[in-house]
Amino acid sequence: MNKKIIVVGSSNTDMVVKVPHIPAPGETVMGSELLTIPGGKGANQAVGAARAGGDVVFIACVSDDTFGTDAIENYKKDGINTSFIKVKPGIHSGVALINVAEDGENSIAVAPGANSHLLPEDILKSREVFAEAGIVLVQLEIPLETVGAVAELAAELNIPMILNPAPGAKLPADILKKLSIITPNETEAALLTGTKEINDDSIPLMARDLYDMGIETVIITLGSRGVYLLNSTFQGYIPGYTVKAVDTTAAGDVFNGALASALSENKTIRQAIDFAQRAAAISVTRMGAQPSAPKLDEISGFRQAGGYNRKNN
Repeated sequence: MNKKIIVVGSSNTDMVVKVPHIPAPGETVMGSELLTIPGGKGANQAVGAARAGGDVVFIACVSDDTFGTDAIENYKKDGINTSFIKVKPGIHSGVALINVAEDGENSIAVAPGANSHLLPEDILKSREVFAEAGIVLVQLEIPLETVGAVAELAAELNIPMILNPAPGAKLPADILKKLSIITPNETEAALLTGTKEINDDSIPLMARDLYDMGIETVIITLGSRGVYLLNSTFQGYIPGYTVKAVDTTAAGDVFNGALASALSENKTIRQAIDFAQRAAAISVTRMGAQPSAPKLDEISGFRQAGGYNRKNN
């Protein structure tokens, strides 16, 4: 039986405009259509983990507006335990405004709303469910003090914690040293380590810096190029998969959710990374955040799917 996965993070509604290219500062671009899609890094990762076979509890904060009530109902449809989602009346639920270009690239602006009201005291109230967890997954679209409270409780209960440090930010050492796994992309890793220039030479150095901060496993995600992994038994690149990208909005979130799901089934870190890479590769071939997250049977059958090939570095 899978161990319980606790995802702590944001719940948003994504307002997506398809555009020919990402607008430059001061530029107005005519889009082709508007899509309203469930999103938020925490919610995306919770859905990604649940569809990948995980037993997920989602801890978040929404308002009592339509966005918030609809979000909770959608999570339930994916089998996610929503008992610990806080409802905060009188404010708005989180909203993200997203431009998606024809080449699959995106730009995102977020109004966090209720996400800012997920507080350390809400984490402490959830102690009972934490005690049942096999792994905890967190991002940075909630207050930093709340992330710190999660790290503190996970360390106290000896529960492995994955931090996806997105959006990128500098983080205090007392949070970093409590992590089991960190999953930044190149830009986020540079922010965490103070690296000025990102290139092929800097990636292993950034991974080593993070590892030396006390993090047991460092996974720097590199899109279709794969990941760079550093832990006590391995350091080096693990190739990704080549697909035709339609929308990369939630690729990192799907990766993290699937990674947590695989680890909850006691897969090795290398097996879990491969599973997560397949899930992320499938997700970028579809529009939207949560709608793009694949189900377990799709991920499991990915190797045999036509047109998907391993990309070598």
